[in-house]
Amino acid sequence: MSATTPRTYVPRNVSVADIERLVGMGHAREGAPADSIAGVTPRLVVEPASTEEVSEVMKLASQAGLKVAARGGGTKLGWGNPPEALDLIVSTARLNRLIEHSAGDLVATVQAGINLDNLQAQLAKAGQMLALDPPGHACTIGGVIATDASGPLRLRYGTVRDLLIGITVVLADGTVAKSGGKVVKNVAGYDLGKLYTGSFGTLGIVVEATFRLHPLPEAVRTVVLNVRTPAQAGEFVGAIGRSSLVPSALELEWAHNAETAALYVGFEGIAPGVEAQAEATMQLAKTYGECHTVEAEEAQDDIWRRLRELPWQHSEGVGLKLTCVPTAVPSLLHALLTGTGSNRCLYLRARAATGVILAVMAAGAPADFAARIEELRRVAGQHGGSLVVLHAPPELKRAVDVWGPVGDALPLMRRVKERFDPNRTLNPGRFVGGI
Repeated sequence: MSATTPRTYVPRNVSVADIERLVGMGHAREGAPADSIAGVTPRLVVEPASTEEVSEVMKLASQAGLKVAARGGGTKLGWGNPPEALDLIVSTARLNRLIEHSAGDLVATVQAGINLDNLQAQLAKAGQMLALDPPGHACTIGGVIATDASGPLRLRYGTVRDLLIGITVVLADGTVAKSGGKVVKNVAGYDLGKLYTGSFGTLGIVVEATFRLHPLPEAVRTVVLNVRTPAQAGEFVGAIGRSSLVPSALELEWAHNAETAALYVGFEGIAPGVEAQAEATMQLAKTYGECHTVEAEEAQDDIWRRLRELPWQHSEGVGLKLTCVPTAVPSLLHALLTGTGSNRCLYLRARAATGVILAVMAAGAPADFAARIEELRRVAGQHGGSLVVLHAPPELKRAVDVWGPVGDALPLMRRVKERFDPNRTLNPGRFVGGI
């Protein structure tokens, strides 16, 4: 079989009719090329409509020895390694309800398949929001939890782990597990929500989640500063950190060979406070370069919508996610920007105050690509960080470990996988260390 030929794994003794008996007629079908994950095509796709139906499907899959992957909006299915095998996709498309919204308590419980933008629109009717802005307009809550995806707002509000207060998961054998509750101050039992966040669908299928919410801001202001060097960007971010300013987001955008980069500082809150902080930021920024304030709501929406999206979404380049301690961002930016030829960085975006960098790199020959990734991982590692290859052609993914080393954590991660999914039913091979 050639490297480009899609692989199909046939389930044992399970048909569409078998699954329809669990979820109803018309809610199971044969897989198609469009359902493939990294070239691996499932034979079956099912769309259950309740936790109970997901549980019954997983009991059947476990008994038949099927390999299963959960799918939400499909915006991040290309991340990670190709699955070792894939028999069945469990789609959360019908698990799409806002189950309960306790506006007075700033808490909401949702099904995993609800579209995040749809959820935000419903919460906005009560003047509230879920303070997450991950990439992908079609992304679902389950996918956001599984990948621990976040956006510019993580600076102020944190990530999924900080906002998730309750979770319901269906394990590989069909067991339904719950953790947390429907109040913010809930400390009973183990916090399994944090374990499942970022587990890449390898420990269970998220079916419901409860989050703490925040009020919608009354006003928003964005200050834009143009900087010429990574060091200058780092100095300004450090000055912001030492000040009394409290931005909600601080994003750096830099294109290859551009003479300047743009730093976007976003503020949210009540109008007088936002205006005062924006003015103070302007005064501070003037010592570093040209700056201006964006006040028009539509213009600001366009800026932050663009900065929320993955930079390689409309590019033929390779997509990388790098992390480091925030003070080392200039060093990592310098390492990225000094690449040449097939190793050059085409574009990068940095969550400059949280130490997260998203970069688009030219796709060169596999050997050159692997050497460049190794070099960048060395630099990131020197600063307490890592590098993950999120988007790349199959031949380049095969040339490297897309996740990179995780040190002493891997044996523990393997034991957790063995405990929750001993038969490697869920997403086998896709996560760190081939878990």
